[in-house]
Amino acid sequence: MELKELLEELLRREGGFVNDPDDPGGATNFGITIGTLSIHRGKKVSVADVRKLTIGEAKEIYIQRYLVKPKIDQLPTELVPTVFDMYVNAGSNAIKILQETLNGFGTQLVVDGGNGPKTIAAARQVYSFAGQYLVDAYGIERRDYYYALADRRPASRKYARTRAGGKGGWIKRAEEFLSARFKFSDQQHHQRISAWG
Repeated sequence: MELKELLEELLRREGGFVNDPDDPGGATNFGITIGTLSIHRGKKVSVADVRKLTIGEAKEIYIQRYLVKPKIDQLPTELVPTVFDMYVNAGSNAIKILQETLNGFGTQLVVDGGNGPKTIAAARQVYSFAGQYLVDAYGIERRDYYYALADRRPASRKYARTRAGGKGGWIKRAEEFLSARFKFSDQQHHQRISAWG
């Protein structure tokens, strides 16, 4: 997937301006939080500044802060879209999930959320023999991360399930990068969230 397409897909998933009191990130536009925009501009910004954020500046932030700086662009090409998407959504937790996933394939990485030379080399090595299975394993771990987050924080459950009980945005987002055979059926989803009441 080329960078232009990657960014367009990310913008589609993130949507526009939101200021949800249940979202710890606060005011967000195109997936860029008020805190991230403040860091990018080097000064404190207001909710109005977040609302006025342009797509062009959002793309610039995506590339600089979420793709190049954390070296996600140095991972195997097929792994980049899902890790990049998760990094925008969950910061360094995206790399921790990757490190845990790679350790499941036999590597011995420290799970610290830093995408350094060892993590990049491990990702390339595992991808060389596991291929799409690595991408799917990461997607499954992403989905599990979202469910676990909603288990611990009831206010976040609305992101993992719809009002009607179907798959919420978080789950759909993780499964966009999964092979069809690993996506949960509606029944599996309902079974996973049954304890939520």
